[in-house]
Amino acid sequence: MPLRGLTHYPRPVRVRNIIFAPNTTMKYVKAEFQIAIALIVLGLGFALEHSAVEHGGAMLWGLLLVILAAVIGVAFRIAHHAEVLAMRFGEPYGTLILTLAAVSVEVVILVVLLQGTPNPTLARDTVFAAVMFDINGILGIAAIVGGLKHGSTKYNVDSANSFIAMLLVAIGVGMFIPDFVPEHQWQIYSVFSIVIMAVMYMGFLRLQTVEHRNFFEYASSTEEEAHDLAHSPNALHVGVMLGAIVLVGVLSEVLSVLLDAGLSGSSLPKSIPAVLVALISASPEILTALRAAQNNRMQTTVNIALGASLATVLLTLPVIEAIALFTGERIEMALTPVQAGMLLLTFLAVMNNLHDGETNAIEGISHFALFAAFIALVMMGLV
Repeated sequence: MPLRGLTHYPRPVRVRNIIFAPNTTMKYVKAEFQIAIALIVLGLGFALEHSAVEHGGAMLWGLLLVILAAVIGVAFRIAHHAEVLAMRFGEPYGTLILTLAAVSVEVVILVVLLQGTPNPTLARDTVFAAVMFDINGILGIAAIVGGLKHGSTKYNVDSANSFIAMLLVAIGVGMFIPDFVPEHQWQIYSVFSIVIMAVMYMGFLRLQTVEHRNFFEYASSTEEEAHDLAHSPNALHVGVMLGAIVLVGVLSEVLSVLLDAGLSGSSLPKSIPAVLVALISASPEILTALRAAQNNRMQTTVNIALGASLATVLLTLPVIEAIALFTGERIEMALTPVQAGMLLLTFLAVMNNLHDGETNAIEGISHFALFAAFIALVMMGLV
């Protein structure tokens, strides 16, 4: 069930004259147990928040982990409802629904965390962490799993080339060039970056779903669609999805307070909040990519890993830049030398590995090694 992988769905399925029987309603309620648990956790968080901040230690970090698990659970439900709607509406609306649903989770959490203790590099570090998770983590682990089970696994090389070309330009415009923009001209460049990234995203979405749709498909792949046996109305999925996004925002308020208290005065890496945001966003995609790799559907994995990275850069950065323009305070987006070096190694590896339409466990190990290096640098406080 790809989230930000920008894959494709069949013709729309119209649902009419739905009659809800009591047992059907109960099935819907049971299906949303993760959201129900998250609501309980939210109440627990509000009740214990001040006490946890005051006492700190195990109580604070224990409550933080419970809140984090609840947010990840809600993210999985948002992914499910987005996929059902994408399957019904078909392209190009399906891709748009999937992308906006996934990135909205990331953006909502980011915006909430930015309201806490000042952290001008949070947005940059989150986007960087998301790319590391998506390309080196998801692609690396999935290639190892698929390679060990199936040997060389195939995909459409045109999709990889298209994603990489767009990613290089998007990251260059949004995260390399800002390092050379003078302080008194940052607003002008922010407006430019917002406009150009919007143009890039809309153009890529059009080409991917219409003129070059075949680039992102592989003839022998059989996609596993979202389970939709109950044929519930679209309004239900939209309502639950929007409500769940709001719930993520409220949970993030508590998470933000706990994180600020836990990191204040400690020697823990300051990039932990950024890594947690990336982890929440990537969690549904990791499981989807692993299932796809086990079923010899590497095209789905490539779409998820590279499509997720591209969506993060092209949709998250403009929102953050718009917030900076609205508040009048510049948000640091320029990469550090270590981050730039990691991205350079990542792109060199992915361009070398995804050039022939086949991938294997050896190539997966190279990406996983870069992901392990990223985690090590985070723990050392260097990124």
